[in-house]
Amino acid sequence: MKGRLGDWALAAGVAAVVLVAGLAEQHAPTDLDPLGYALLIVSGLALAARRQAPIPVLAVTGLCALGYQAIGIDVPAVAFVFAVYAGVRAGHRMITVIVSVLVLATLPLAALMSVHDTGEAFAQARGALEIAWLIAAGAAGEALRQAERRADEAERAREETARRRADEERLHIARELHDSLTHQISVIKVQSEAAVHVATKRGEAVPEHLLAIREAGREAARELRATLEALRDDGTSPRPGLDHVPELVERARTTGLDATLTIEGQPQDVPLAVDRTGYRIVQESLTNIARHAAAASASVQIDYRPDALVIRVEDDGKALLSGAPVHGVGLLGMRERVTALGGHLRAAPRTDGGFAVHAELPVTPA
Repeated sequence: MKGRLGDWALAAGVAAVVLVAGLAEQHAPTDLDPLGYALLIVSGLALAARRQAPIPVLAVTGLCALGYQAIGIDVPAVAFVFAVYAGVRAGHRMITVIVSVLVLATLPLAALMSVHDTGEAFAQARGALEIAWLIAAGAAGEALRQAERRADEAERAREETARRRADEERLHIARELHDSLTHQISVIKVQSEAAVHVATKRGEAVPEHLLAIREAGREAARELRATLEALRDDGTSPRPGLDHVPELVERARTTGLDATLTIEGQPQDVPLAVDRTGYRIVQESLTNIARHAAAASASVQIDYRPDALVIRVEDDGKALLSGAPVHGVGLLGMRERVTALGGHLRAAPRTDGGFAVHAELPVTPA
Protein backbone atom coordinates (compact mmCIF):
# COMPACT_ATOMS: atom_id res chain seq x y z
CA MET A 1 0.00 0.00 0.00
CA LYS A 2 2.78 2.42 0.89
CA GLY A 3 4.60 1.55 -2.34
CA ARG A 4 1.53 2.38 -4.44
CA LEU A 5 1.06 5.70 -2.64
CA GLY A 6 4.70 6.52 -3.30
CA ASP A 7 4.32 5.68 -6.99
CA TRP A 8 1.30 7.94 -7.31
CA ALA A 9 3.02 10.72 -5.39
CA LEU A 10 6.02 10.59 -7.75
CA ALA A 11 3.75 10.46 -10.81
CA ALA A 12 1.72 13.43 -9.62
CA GLY A 13 4.89 15.36 -8.80
CA VAL A 14 6.40 14.77 -12.26
CA ALA A 15 3.10 15.66 -13.94
CA ALA A 16 2.94 18.92 -11.97
CA VAL A 17 6.57 19.82 -12.78
CA VAL A 18 6.29 19.25 -16.54
CA LEU A 19 2.90 21.02 -16.66
CA VAL A 20 4.29 24.07 -14.87
CA ALA A 21 7.31 24.03 -17.21
CA GLY A 22 4.98 23.89 -20.22
CA LEU A 23 2.80 26.72 -18.96
CA ALA A 24 5.87 28.85 -18.21
CA GLU A 25 7.34 28.38 -21.69
CA GLN A 26 7.24 31.52 -23.81
CA HIS A 27 5.56 30.85 -27.16
CA ALA A 28 2.61 32.05 -29.18
CA PRO A 29 -0.50 30.20 -28.06
CA THR A 30 -2.29 27.92 -30.54
CA ASP A 31 -5.43 25.79 -30.57
CA LEU A 32 -3.29 22.68 -29.97
CA ASP A 33 -1.85 23.90 -26.67
CA PRO A 34 -4.57 22.19 -24.55
CA LEU A 35 -3.67 18.87 -26.22
CA GLY A 36 0.00 19.48 -25.47
CA TYR A 37 -0.74 20.20 -21.79
CA ALA A 38 -2.85 17.03 -21.62
CA LEU A 39 0.08 15.03 -23.02
CA LEU A 40 2.34 16.54 -20.35
CA ILE A 41 -0.04 15.44 -17.59
CA VAL A 42 -0.52 11.95 -19.06
CA SER A 43 3.23 11.44 -19.40
CA GLY A 44 3.69 12.18 -15.72
CA LEU A 45 0.73 10.22 -14.37
CA ALA A 46 1.70 7.15 -16.43
CA LEU A 47 4.68 6.70 -14.10
CA ALA A 48 2.32 5.41 -11.41
CA ALA A 49 2.31 2.06 -13.27
CA ARG A 50 6.04 1.87 -13.93
CA ARG A 51 6.60 -1.05 -11.52
CA GLN A 52 3.73 -3.18 -12.84
CA ALA A 53 4.10 -2.38 -16.57
CA PRO A 54 7.48 -0.74 -17.25
CA ILE A 55 7.47 -1.29 -21.03
CA PRO A 56 3.95 0.11 -21.68
CA VAL A 57 4.83 3.09 -19.49
CA LEU A 58 8.03 3.57 -21.49
CA ALA A 59 6.04 3.59 -24.73
CA VAL A 60 3.37 5.98 -23.39
CA THR A 61 5.86 8.51 -22.01
CA GLY A 62 7.90 8.38 -25.23
CA LEU A 63 4.86 9.01 -27.42
CA CYS A 64 3.70 11.83 -25.14
CA ALA A 65 7.13 13.46 -25.37
CA LEU A 66 7.05 13.27 -29.16
CA GLY A 67 3.49 14.62 -29.16
CA TYR A 68 3.99 17.74 -27.08
CA GLN A 69 7.31 18.45 -28.84
CA ALA A 70 5.51 18.31 -32.20
CA ILE A 71 2.83 20.68 -30.91
CA GLY A 72 5.59 23.09 -29.96
CA ILE A 73 5.70 22.80 -26.18
CA ASP A 74 9.43 22.66 -25.64
CA VAL A 75 9.64 20.79 -22.31
CA PRO A 76 12.34 18.18 -21.49
CA ALA A 77 11.13 14.55 -21.52
CA VAL A 78 11.40 14.17 -17.74
CA ALA A 79 8.78 11.42 -17.51
CA PHE A 80 10.50 9.44 -20.25
CA VAL A 81 13.78 9.59 -18.30
CA PHE A 82 12.04 8.06 -15.25
CA ALA A 83 10.48 5.40 -17.50
CA VAL A 84 13.91 4.48 -18.90
CA TYR A 85 15.20 4.05 -15.36
CA ALA A 86 12.22 1.85 -14.43
CA GLY A 87 12.58 -0.28 -17.57
CA VAL A 88 16.29 -0.99 -17.01
CA ARG A 89 15.76 -1.68 -13.31
CA ALA A 90 13.05 -4.21 -14.19
CA GLY A 91 15.57 -6.05 -16.37
CA HIS A 92 14.26 -5.00 -19.80
CA ARG A 93 17.56 -3.53 -20.95
CA MET A 94 17.46 -4.37 -24.65
CA ILE A 95 13.91 -3.20 -25.35
CA THR A 96 14.50 -0.06 -23.26
CA VAL A 97 17.58 0.80 -25.32
CA ILE A 98 15.66 0.20 -28.58
CA VAL A 99 12.74 2.40 -27.51
CA SER A 100 15.13 5.13 -26.31
CA VAL A 101 17.00 5.15 -29.63
CA LEU A 102 13.71 5.34 -31.55
CA VAL A 103 12.48 8.25 -29.44
CA LEU A 104 15.76 10.15 -29.73
CA ALA A 105 15.84 9.56 -33.49
CA THR A 106 12.26 10.78 -33.84
CA LEU A 107 12.62 13.91 -31.72
CA PRO A 108 14.23 15.92 -34.56
CA LEU A 109 11.26 15.06 -36.78
CA ALA A 110 8.93 16.19 -34.02
CA ALA A 111 10.88 19.45 -33.81
CA LEU A 112 10.54 19.96 -37.58
CA MET A 113 6.79 19.39 -37.30
CA SER A 114 6.57 21.89 -34.47
CA VAL A 115 4.20 24.80 -35.02
CA HIS A 116 6.74 27.00 -33.22
CA ASP A 117 10.20 27.85 -34.40
CA THR A 118 13.07 26.80 -32.11
CA GLY A 119 16.68 27.67 -32.58
CA GLU A 120 18.79 24.95 -34.18
CA ALA A 121 21.69 25.41 -31.74
CA PHE A 122 19.34 25.29 -28.78
CA ALA A 123 17.65 22.13 -30.11
CA GLN A 124 21.02 20.40 -30.62
CA ALA A 125 22.13 21.32 -27.12
CA ARG A 126 18.88 20.08 -25.63
CA GLY A 127 19.15 16.82 -27.60
CA ALA A 128 22.65 16.18 -26.26
CA LEU A 129 21.44 16.90 -22.75
CA GLU A 130 18.50 14.47 -23.12
CA ILE A 131 20.87 11.76 -24.36
CA ALA A 132 23.03 12.32 -21.28
CA TRP A 133 19.98 12.12 -19.03
CA LEU A 134 18.82 8.89 -20.63
CA ILE A 135 22.26 7.30 -20.30
CA ALA A 136 22.45 8.34 -16.66
CA ALA A 137 18.95 6.99 -15.94
CA GLY A 138 19.75 3.67 -17.62
CA ALA A 139 23.04 3.37 -15.75
CA ALA A 140 21.33 4.10 -12.43
CA GLY A 141 18.62 1.53 -13.11
CA GLU A 142 21.17 -1.15 -14.05
CA ALA A 143 23.33 -0.42 -11.01
CA LEU A 144 20.37 -0.73 -8.64
CA ARG A 145 19.18 -3.91 -10.37
CA GLN A 146 22.61 -5.52 -9.99
CA ALA A 147 22.76 -4.46 -6.33
CA GLU A 148 19.35 -6.04 -5.66
CA ARG A 149 20.39 -9.23 -7.47
CA ARG A 150 23.57 -9.50 -5.42
CA ALA A 151 21.57 -8.93 -2.23
CA ASP A 152 19.13 -11.72 -3.19
CA GLU A 153 21.99 -14.09 -3.97
CA ALA A 154 23.65 -13.28 -0.64
CA GLU A 155 20.37 -13.95 1.19
CA ARG A 156 19.94 -17.29 -0.58
CA ALA A 157 23.53 -18.20 0.24
CA ARG A 158 22.95 -17.40 3.93
CA GLU A 159 19.78 -19.51 3.98
CA GLU A 160 21.55 -22.41 2.27
CA THR A 161 24.43 -22.20 4.74
CA ALA A 162 22.00 -22.19 7.68
CA ARG A 163 20.15 -25.22 6.29
CA ARG A 164 23.40 -27.08 5.70
CA ARG A 165 24.60 -26.38 9.23
CA ALA A 166 21.25 -27.49 10.64
CA ASP A 167 21.46 -30.73 8.64
CA GLU A 168 25.01 -31.35 9.82
CA GLU A 169 24.02 -30.73 13.44
CA ARG A 170 21.00 -33.01 13.11
CA LEU A 171 23.15 -35.82 11.69
CA HIS A 172 25.71 -35.23 14.42
CA ILE A 173 23.03 -35.61 17.09
CA ALA A 174 21.76 -38.76 15.37
CA ARG A 175 25.25 -40.27 15.38
CA GLU A 176 25.77 -39.38 19.03
CA LEU A 177 22.45 -40.92 20.03
CA HIS A 178 23.19 -44.01 17.99
CA ASP A 179 26.67 -44.46 19.45
CA SER A 180 25.74 -43.71 23.06
CA LEU A 181 22.29 -45.27 23.46
CA THR A 182 21.65 -47.91 20.83
CA HIS A 183 24.20 -50.38 22.16
CA GLN A 184 23.13 -50.05 25.78
CA ILE A 185 19.43 -50.36 24.97
CA SER A 186 20.11 -53.34 22.75
CA VAL A 187 22.02 -55.06 25.57
CA ILE A 188 19.16 -54.44 28.02
CA LYS A 189 16.63 -55.71 25.50
CA VAL A 190 18.60 -58.86 24.60
CA GLN A 191 19.39 -59.70 28.22
CA SER A 192 15.80 -59.28 29.37
CA GLU A 193 14.50 -61.32 26.43
CA ALA A 194 17.00 -64.07 27.22
CA ALA A 195 16.10 -64.07 30.91
CA VAL A 196 12.38 -64.37 30.14
CA HIS A 197 13.07 -67.14 27.63
CA VAL A 198 15.19 -69.13 30.10
CA ALA A 199 12.63 -68.75 32.87
CA THR A 200 9.80 -69.84 30.56
CA LYS A 201 11.82 -72.82 29.31
CA ARG A 202 12.47 -73.97 32.88
CA GLY A 203 8.81 -73.62 33.78
CA GLU A 204 9.52 -70.94 36.34
CA ALA A 205 7.31 -67.94 37.02
CA VAL A 206 8.62 -64.87 35.24
CA PRO A 207 8.97 -61.94 37.68
CA GLU A 208 6.81 -58.94 36.89
CA HIS A 209 9.74 -56.56 37.10
CA LEU A 210 11.59 -58.64 34.48
CA LEU A 211 8.62 -58.45 32.13
CA ALA A 212 8.48 -54.71 32.76
CA ILE A 213 12.17 -54.39 31.88
CA ARG A 214 11.61 -56.35 28.67
CA GLU A 215 8.67 -54.19 27.61
CA ALA A 216 10.56 -51.01 28.49
CA GLY A 217 13.51 -52.18 26.41
CA ARG A 218 11.29 -52.90 23.43
CA GLU A 219 9.57 -49.52 23.73
CA ALA A 220 12.87 -47.66 24.14
CA ALA A 221 14.35 -49.40 21.10
CA ARG A 222 11.31 -48.53 18.99
CA GLU A 223 11.22 -44.91 20.08
CA LEU A 224 14.96 -44.54 19.54
CA ARG A 225 14.66 -45.87 16.02
CA ALA A 226 11.84 -43.43 15.31
CA THR A 227 13.87 -40.55 16.75
CA LEU A 228 16.93 -41.42 14.70
CA GLU A 229 14.81 -41.73 11.58
CA ALA A 230 13.35 -38.26 12.15
CA LEU A 231 16.79 -36.76 12.79
CA ARG A 232 18.26 -38.31 9.67
CA ASP A 233 15.36 -37.23 7.50
CA ASP A 234 16.56 -34.41 5.19
CA GLY A 235 13.22 -33.93 3.48
CA THR A 236 14.49 -35.35 0.16
CA SER A 237 14.36 -39.09 0.73
CA PRO A 238 10.99 -40.77 0.03
CA ARG A 239 8.88 -41.45 3.09
CA PRO A 240 5.99 -43.92 3.34
CA GLY A 241 2.44 -42.74 2.81
CA LEU A 242 -1.03 -44.11 2.16
CA ASP A 243 0.21 -46.01 -0.88
CA HIS A 244 2.25 -48.18 1.51
CA VAL A 245 -0.68 -49.11 3.78
CA PRO A 246 -1.28 -52.42 1.89
CA GLU A 247 2.28 -53.42 2.81
CA LEU A 248 1.51 -52.76 6.49
CA VAL A 249 -1.60 -54.92 6.32
CA GLU A 250 0.26 -57.71 4.53
CA ARG A 251 3.02 -57.57 7.12
CA ALA A 252 0.42 -57.84 9.89
CA ARG A 253 -0.96 -60.99 8.26
CA THR A 254 2.45 -62.64 8.48
CA THR A 255 2.16 -62.49 12.29
CA GLY A 256 -1.02 -64.56 12.21
CA LEU A 257 -3.45 -61.63 12.45
CA ASP A 258 -6.42 -61.79 10.08
CA ALA A 259 -6.04 -58.22 8.79
CA THR A 260 -8.20 -56.71 6.05
CA LEU A 261 -8.01 -53.42 4.16
CA THR A 262 -11.02 -51.56 2.74
CA ILE A 263 -10.80 -48.45 0.55
CA GLU A 264 -13.93 -46.32 0.23
CA GLY A 265 -14.50 -43.31 -1.94
CA GLN A 266 -12.34 -42.23 -4.85
CA PRO A 267 -8.61 -42.25 -3.96
CA GLN A 268 -7.19 -38.78 -4.51
CA ASP A 269 -4.05 -36.82 -3.88
CA VAL A 270 -4.02 -35.44 -0.35
CA PRO A 271 -1.55 -33.01 1.27
CA LEU A 272 1.80 -34.56 2.08
CA ALA A 273 1.36 -34.11 5.84
CA VAL A 274 -2.04 -35.84 5.72
CA ASP A 275 -0.59 -38.65 3.60
CA ARG A 276 2.22 -39.34 6.08
CA THR A 277 0.00 -38.97 9.14
CA GLY A 278 -2.52 -41.44 7.74
CA TYR A 279 0.22 -43.99 7.23
CA ARG A 280 1.56 -43.48 10.76
CA ILE A 281 -1.91 -43.92 12.27
CA VAL A 282 -2.38 -47.28 10.54
CA GLN A 283 1.17 -48.34 11.39
CA GLU A 284 0.86 -47.46 15.07
CA SER A 285 -2.59 -49.02 15.35
CA LEU A 286 -1.50 -52.34 13.83
CA THR A 287 1.61 -52.34 16.02
CA ASN A 288 -0.49 -51.84 19.16
CA ILE A 289 -2.86 -54.62 18.08
CA ALA A 290 0.02 -57.03 17.60
CA ARG A 291 1.64 -56.12 20.93
CA HIS A 292 -1.23 -55.56 23.31
CA ALA A 293 -4.62 -56.59 21.94
CA ALA A 294 -4.31 -60.40 21.71
CA ALA A 295 -6.67 -60.06 18.75
CA ALA A 296 -7.48 -62.63 16.08
CA SER A 297 -8.61 -60.18 13.43
CA ALA A 298 -8.32 -56.50 12.57
CA SER A 299 -9.79 -54.25 9.92
CA VAL A 300 -8.37 -51.13 8.32
CA GLN A 301 -10.73 -48.80 6.51
CA ILE A 302 -9.66 -45.70 4.56
CA ASP A 303 -12.46 -43.41 3.40
CA TYR A 304 -11.64 -40.68 0.87
CA ARG A 305 -14.15 -37.86 1.24
CA PRO A 306 -14.23 -34.52 -0.61
CA ASP A 307 -13.14 -32.57 2.45
CA ALA A 308 -11.57 -35.18 4.72
CA LEU A 309 -9.67 -38.42 4.98
CA VAL A 310 -11.23 -40.83 7.50
CA ILE A 311 -9.25 -43.77 8.87
CA ARG A 312 -10.70 -46.55 11.06
CA VAL A 313 -8.67 -49.37 12.57
CA GLU A 314 -10.58 -51.91 14.69
CA ASP A 315 -9.76 -55.25 16.33
CA ASP A 316 -11.53 -57.97 18.27
CA GLY A 317 -9.01 -58.09 21.08
CA LYS A 318 -9.34 -58.15 24.82
CA ALA A 319 -10.09 -54.47 25.39
CA LEU A 320 -13.38 -53.96 27.23
CA LEU A 321 -15.65 -50.94 27.30
CA SER A 322 -15.70 -51.05 31.12
CA GLY A 323 -11.91 -50.97 31.35
CA ALA A 324 -10.02 -47.72 31.49
CA PRO A 325 -8.04 -47.28 28.26
CA VAL A 326 -4.29 -46.90 28.63
CA HIS A 327 -2.98 -44.11 26.41
CA GLY A 328 0.68 -44.81 25.78
CA VAL A 329 3.30 -42.93 23.82
CA GLY A 330 2.02 -44.29 20.50
CA LEU A 331 -1.53 -43.03 20.97
CA LEU A 332 -0.24 -39.72 22.30
CA GLY A 333 1.92 -39.29 19.19
CA MET A 334 -1.06 -40.09 16.94
CA ARG A 335 -3.24 -37.55 18.72
CA GLU A 336 -0.57 -34.86 18.43
CA ARG A 337 -0.15 -35.49 14.68
CA VAL A 338 -3.90 -35.38 14.04
CA THR A 339 -4.49 -32.29 16.18
CA ALA A 340 -1.63 -30.44 14.47
CA LEU A 341 -3.44 -30.91 11.13
CA GLY A 342 -6.75 -29.66 12.53
CA GLY A 343 -8.30 -33.13 12.68
CA HIS A 344 -9.93 -35.32 15.32
CA LEU A 345 -8.87 -38.65 16.82
CA ARG A 346 -10.89 -41.08 18.94
CA ALA A 347 -9.21 -44.16 20.38
CA ALA A 348 -11.30 -46.26 22.78
CA PRO A 349 -12.68 -49.77 23.40
CA ARG A 350 -15.66 -50.85 21.28
CA THR A 351 -19.06 -51.68 22.72
CA ASP A 352 -18.83 -55.31 21.56
CA GLY A 353 -15.22 -55.81 22.64
CA GLY A 354 -11.94 -54.91 21.06
CA PHE A 355 -10.42 -51.52 20.35
CA ALA A 356 -11.09 -48.89 17.70
CA VAL A 357 -9.07 -45.97 16.38
CA HIS A 358 -11.03 -43.39 14.41
CA ALA A 359 -9.19 -40.45 12.83
CA GLU A 360 -10.56 -37.70 10.62
CA LEU A 361 -8.03 -35.53 8.79
CA PRO A 362 -9.08 -32.46 6.78
CA VAL A 363 -7.70 -32.37 3.25
CA THR A 364 -8.09 -28.60 2.97
CA PRO A 365 -6.16 -26.04 5.07
CA ALA A 366 -7.69 -25.53 8.50
